[in-house]
Amino acid sequence: MCQHHQGQDDDAKPSQAEQRPVYNDPFPWHLGAYDAHCHPTDTMASIASLATGRTKALAIMATRSQDQHLVAQVAAEHGVAESDSSTGSDADSARKGCKVVPAFGWHPWFSYQLYDDSVPNPTYNPPKAEDPDTSTTEDAKISHYKSVLSPSPQDSSFLTSLPPPTPLSSFIASTREHLTSFPYALVGEIGLDKGFRLPQQRLPNDSPSRDEGLTPGGREGRLLSPHRVQMQHQQTILQAQLRLAGEMGRAVSVHGVQAHGILYDTVAACWKGHEKRVLSRREKKSIAPGAEESSDDESSSGDEADGDQSSKQKKAKRKTLGKPFPPRICLHSYSGSADMLKQWLHPAVPADIFVSFSTAVNLGTDGGRAKLDAVVRAVPDDRILVESDLHLAGDEAEDMLEDMYRLVCEIKGWELEHGVRTIADNFDRFIYG
Repeated sequence: MCQHHQGQDDDAKPSQAEQRPVYNDPFPWHLGAYDAHCHPTDTMASIASLATGRTKALAIMATRSQDQHLVAQVAAEHGVAESDSSTGSDADSARKGCKVVPAFGWHPWFSYQLYDDSVPNPTYNPPKAEDPDTSTTEDAKISHYKSVLSPSPQDSSFLTSLPPPTPLSSFIASTREHLTSFPYALVGEIGLDKGFRLPQQRLPNDSPSRDEGLTPGGREGRLLSPHRVQMQHQQTILQAQLRLAGEMGRAVSVHGVQAHGILYDTVAACWKGHEKRVLSRREKKSIAPGAEESSDDESSSGDEADGDQSSKQKKAKRKTLGKPFPPRICLHSYSGSADMLKQWLHPAVPADIFVSFSTAVNLGTDGGRAKLDAVVRAVPDDRILVESDLHLAGDEAEDMLEDMYRLVCEIKGWELEHGVRTIADNFDRFIYG
């Protein structure tokens, strides 16, 4: 999630550029371009542009209390994207406007606003009406924030400005309802962030710097405080959402900033005991072709014809339900190293890992641009995605999306049309399985 970053840096070496194919052809929007991660509900006035958008589908992320319903609203009004394998991309190519893949989740930046009410001693414990204790709900709120923020806040005005926390169980329940309403919705944006600091409260004598066009709840031009959300609390919020995604067989879009190692460990803890068995070379040679792909839950019943696509989809759906980890994971705007990516792509990992890149994040710093080539090359061709990660819809987001499409194709050495088709196939598999 980003506010708005500058575009591509100017420091690419000429020798590298000369070695790559030059893509000056018009961008093939007609083939279907997909934005795997974005936040246009942060600027609701931009949503009208979806009706004439060139992008075929946007995966729109929710992040906090103020935008969950907005994502659902936009999906309902502009239509939910369907899999090309079920609709037929050629027949759909003439359609106008952009469809939506809704995603519902609680971003790590706002994780302090939730509390885990499943434990015996939650961080937030407001007094009951019949309790003679003289403590107040405000006292309970302050106690919660002193527990989950570091350093522990002492400024009473800052603490008072924070909202009463929401039970994690309530958020999970409401998210389950959203996922039920939208059968292919994602869980996102979720993750871990070591670098984020809470914004300061807005004071009465502050200049009116808030942009009224932005959905409330974000930074809104405020200065940053020294307070961060404790990592253990972020992990609790993340794992609850990962379990929900596993329960309902949904893909997730994951944020990781300055926390790549602990993010992997936190996610991997959910699939402990479910890892794939990695066969040795000798074992692979002794197995008949295709036999290694079969399993008990994939056995076909006598009344299911091999060519019955509906039966195949139902079986695939059954395979992904009821597990403690999501079936598909996208590392959005991945900013880690190529070497660190190896653990996610290890053959024992039981989830399908996708990796997405954006101009806003991956080209926002010299360091990000410097390592992008190696990281893009390290991602398997069938697992790479492209996103804008922008807080609005429209021409600016689509221009940035196109820039990253072109750059990924250059790095991969793909012809532009081949790259667009490949990423479209990847998006379809990430969303629909």
